[in-house]
Amino acid sequence: MIANTIRSCFPVAAQAVADKSEDINKLNVFPVPDGDTGTNMSLTLGTVVREVAALPAGADMEAVAKAITHGSLMGARGNSGVITSQILRGMAEGLVGAHDPVTTGDIASAFRNAVKVAFKAVRKPVEGTILTVIRDMSARADRCDKEKMPVPEMLEALVVEAYESVARTPDLLPVLKENGVVDSGAYGFATFVEAFVNAALGKSGVSIDFDTTVATADGAHNAADARVAIELNDDWEGSEYRYCNEFLFKAEEGFDPDAALTHLATLGDCELVVGSFPDFKVHVHSNEPNRVLEYMLQYGQVYEVFIHNMDMEAHDRTAKIADDQATAREPRKPLGFVAVAAGDGEAEILKSLGVDVVVSGGQTMNPSTADILDAAAATNADSVIVLPNNGNIRMAAEAAASASEDFEIVVVPTKTVPQAFAAMFAVDTDASAAENAEAMVEAIAEVRDGEVTHAVRDSQAADGTPIHDGDIMGIAGGDIAIVGSDVEQVTLDLINKMQEEEEGDTLTILAGQDMDDERFEALCDRIEDAQPDLEVDAHRGGQPLYPVIFSIE
Repeated sequence: MIANTIRSCFPVAAQAVADKSEDINKLNVFPVPDGDTGTNMSLTLGTVVREVAALPAGADMEAVAKAITHGSLMGARGNSGVITSQILRGMAEGLVGAHDPVTTGDIASAFRNAVKVAFKAVRKPVEGTILTVIRDMSARADRCDKEKMPVPEMLEALVVEAYESVARTPDLLPVLKENGVVDSGAYGFATFVEAFVNAALGKSGVSIDFDTTVATADGAHNAADARVAIELNDDWEGSEYRYCNEFLFKAEEGFDPDAALTHLATLGDCELVVGSFPDFKVHVHSNEPNRVLEYMLQYGQVYEVFIHNMDMEAHDRTAKIADDQATAREPRKPLGFVAVAAGDGEAEILKSLGVDVVVSGGQTMNPSTADILDAAAATNADSVIVLPNNGNIRMAAEAAASASEDFEIVVVPTKTVPQAFAAMFAVDTDASAAENAEAMVEAIAEVRDGEVTHAVRDSQAADGTPIHDGDIMGIAGGDIAIVGSDVEQVTLDLINKMQEEEEGDTLTILAGQDMDDERFEALCDRIEDAQPDLEVDAHRGGQPLYPVIFSIE
């Protein structure tokens, strides 16, 4: 039965992508420190695994298809996640009504449907991406069906086609060839397909030795570190201990878990040491996290440390419940606003401009479709305008707009937070959502953006200037325009260049979390000296990875 096969093989394939997520992330061609295609695909697939696992035993293909469609959509993060969700939807829906056992015709039909659904979801399909791979696989499936190939041989042929298509991506997308890599999303999808087919055919894991770089033999087959699961402890209430300490622990010879538990009990409560040598997960509530870490460091290495202040979390939870209750009592308003922001300063400014709900996210962690839907619902409005503030979040926002049934969602395609500032200044609360969206789009067209960050690998700028790992990059309109070694100087050079190209009147500039007040003030003074006719509006944005972002109007 095809439904049972999918239920057993999907988690295996999802885990294969999760294991390779960091390797997939590294293939992102834009050399900023926030490539996250692998992470987004993995999170998307993980949501599907949970949805399918929740189905009752014996669920038919129609139920499985609904779970895949809903899970992948709600969990979709970033463009790669959204496109993957649409491919999965097309495949799953295409297999509803398939024969038992499944035929080559059923598989070919499902691939054709996946191509149709995926391409429909993307306004401007780009060759050399995951879309190319699914289309090439569909064509190969049609040929296999016409040749009356046995199903097992067909599945193996489709895996080969997937990797061959990935290998061709640099010839279709010049930026890939310039950077010496294949497409990250395409490679992630091929990894998923191979693991799924191997599981279906009784093989293990991922076996094809595929090079992800064009000019080298460095593959992406490094084994991921084991992760030890722990049951969530969400029953804290009035504990005498304030901090919840959780971390992974790699033990050295001689470590005694029972002795560690005994000692941790003297430092707090709810102590857990789970796993097997050398990998353990440690959990304990205490008032002195430093003593917990110091003790464990005697016996090995700690990593992925999370320390939560349970007292503050309890107060925040209570406040949120009170807010939710208050919102439920309030009458619905005609228009609400949702925006995505990475820094606390950005969020404060957006709220001061009239944004109702700010969703935490940005380059490093894209909010899912469900996150955006929940935020829109929290506005308690009949119509909600969403400002994604990142090109990689736009598709998730549009998916939320399509999925919303109880209220209207309109997406204004802002790519940066400064664009959102300009958009909010154009709002007329007496106008409709459509009228406001039109005015906001016109407003952001007048905004020119600049970003300053550091390169995480070698590449080259738009004009061919070489970029080395660790260099400071000034990015204007999506292109790397300035390369240097000093954040302040690159920022100044980028502003000067943009002013030479088109003179603006106002500069809105936001300091990232790694730029202190003294440096930021000095930078603003230098800008005012270099551009005396440019009005500087400076704020603390608090965004990670980007020491400076700004806009010129």
